[in-house]
Amino acid sequence: MPVNATSAAAPRPLVFAGFPASSWALALRVWLAMLLALYVSFWLELDSPSSSALTVAVLALPTRGQGMEKAGYRLLATAIGVAASIAIAGLFSQTDGLLLAVLGIWVGLCVYVAGMLDGNRAYAAALCCITVALVDIQQIDTPLQVFPAGVARGAAIGIGVLAVALVNEVLAAPNYHPVLASRIEALYHRAADLAQGAERASAPAAASLLHDIAALRPEIASLATESSIGTARTEAARAALVDLVSALSLGRMLAALPAATPDTAGLIATSRSWLQTEIGRKNAQVRSSLDALREGTRPSHAWRAPLYRSRRIAAETGARAAVSFTLIAVFFVLTGWPSTELCLSLVAVIIGLSSTSPAPRSFTLVTLTAMPIACALAGMLKYLVFNGVSEFQLLAIGLAPVVIGLALLISLPNPTLSSLGRLVLVFTIAVLVPTNPQSYDPEMFLVASLFACLSAVLVFAAQMLLPPLSGDRRVRLLLGEARRELDHLDRERTRYLAAEEAAFRDAARIEQILTAKGALPLDGQITAKAMRCFDQAEALRRCRAELDRLRLGPLAEAAQDAREALAQRNGGAILASADVLREAAVRSNLPANSAIAMLIAASGAFAPSRENRGERP
Repeated sequence: MPVNATSAAAPRPLVFAGFPASSWALALRVWLAMLLALYVSFWLELDSPSSSALTVAVLALPTRGQGMEKAGYRLLATAIGVAASIAIAGLFSQTDGLLLAVLGIWVGLCVYVAGMLDGNRAYAAALCCITVALVDIQQIDTPLQVFPAGVARGAAIGIGVLAVALVNEVLAAPNYHPVLASRIEALYHRAADLAQGAERASAPAAASLLHDIAALRPEIASLATESSIGTARTEAARAALVDLVSALSLGRMLAALPAATPDTAGLIATSRSWLQTEIGRKNAQVRSSLDALREGTRPSHAWRAPLYRSRRIAAETGARAAVSFTLIAVFFVLTGWPSTELCLSLVAVIIGLSSTSPAPRSFTLVTLTAMPIACALAGMLKYLVFNGVSEFQLLAIGLAPVVIGLALLISLPNPTLSSLGRLVLVFTIAVLVPTNPQSYDPEMFLVASLFACLSAVLVFAAQMLLPPLSGDRRVRLLLGEARRELDHLDRERTRYLAAEEAAFRDAARIEQILTAKGALPLDGQITAKAMRCFDQAEALRRCRAELDRLRLGPLAEAAQDAREALAQRNGGAILASADVLREAAVRSNLPANSAIAMLIAASGAFAPSRENRGERP
């Protein structure tokens, strides 16, 4: 009834000036944390107070756990980067050309490691490159200052992290686990709708769902930093995601069962019944893990959620980054321009940050837009708002509109606008360089602004000369790796993984295939090929696990025949081996329904025709 529907409707969030209250709360926390970080840095007379403000800008995240997880990786990466800076400066400070070559190799190595990781771990790898750039390159003519500069940067970052933690605690920043639980529950309902709807065998729909499930993997790590029971919540969220992928995989096996004939009707019925029971069990485990996530208890069964890593893609991306940085460094050497340390440092910063983006060129374009905006904002703050003053109170008031406005932009759901807001905020602080007392040298500011903008232009030019790995090539490499793994599944390196964990790893590869081309849609045939490899690999792994349980005993010979049929990758032979195994089980009066059911599912996965799967050839 209308009255009940109105009363049951969720309350509308409070909105002011087009932004919800949560966005304004985030903006207020960012501004207060930045002021606290700057005040403490000024009071301690640190050499690099702007690094504390930059840390606050980097950690401008809506929930407590997300901010603290990134803060931990930022501290770790800074320590590694400072140690690397000291080592590089100590060994190569007297060799100008060799030093630049070593810095280029370090940039490439960090980008390679970032390509092998995800989430904040990838950011930490990129930050190792950024720290060396900001410490070593800016002290390239004064190597004895590398250690003091590194210590000052580390101290400032530590103050920024403490400021963010304190402000988030005092102002009660929200936790992330309720948001994550609701997102996982929404995915669970999507999977249920997909299993019951007409699209249950559709490759694009299933691939999209796998993409969304695997995309949550880097976010669950932040739960561990929220509270003392954060580790339990992390395990529960991970278990829910892995079981959700497993249930989806089993659902696709059920939809792909071969058509029943008079000779195979019993086998098909056995397989359908077992698959339905197993899907129900997996769905129950997902619901149980969701309850554990909300309550902060450990799940009934803990899973690993491995990430798929393509060494080929990471190596090619790292090599391109190293060559791009080296080419730009050579350009500066040939031009002989003075005071280019800032520009070369920002080049390394942009290259490092772009390595964490699925579309490096798009990220560079956003940077190319953000840099002049940041320089203009910094100039207006310095010469129109502050205009020679040095009182901290006026600094706080002058920063408020810029910091709060950009933090509101960061809170937007649009990823491009959010990324633009974060980059403008970071670069504005980097160009402004708040100090005590504040410097007002216009010539120095113009040079810094010019070189800051030039850094983005040079990175974009380097990417035009040496384009980043294209989306089409990424897709080809990932599909090729999926086919090779399928061909050598019996000897694959993931045998140490359970079938559910290996399925999640393959889902992570599906996610990488779908995001390889950024916002561009993926061809339907490519999606179908990727999902076919996914289905066949999961069927083979589950068959192998079930047949391994029959390795010893009266059914060992029939199980070995089934393994040989699986090696042929022939649906008819696999179906025949399932019939042989059923007869052997009847003669021996032993249960083998799970192995028989999976063999029937595998025969459907390797059927020559895909019409019953709803996929185009």
